[in-house]
Amino acid sequence: MDILFYILISITSNLLILVILVQNPKGGGLSSSFGGGAGNQVMGAKKTTDFLEKATWILAIALISLSLLSNFAIPR
Repeated sequence: MDILFYILISITSNLLILVILVQNPKGGGLSSSFGGGAGNQVMGAKKTTDFLEKATWILAIALISLSLLSNFAIPR
């Protein structure tokens, strides 16, 4: 059971790091690459920013939840 928590926490942590590194606080990051041309028609810069922000919050909540659950589930 503890190995499952270790794997899930590791995956969640790595995804959270990746999503945070893709973002740029000044609006440049991944959102700016979709700013013009066909990229704006498929998925605009605003929607990319919204997705990255939601993904950050979801992954952060999942990481905290997994950490708390592992504290109670793993025997001492």
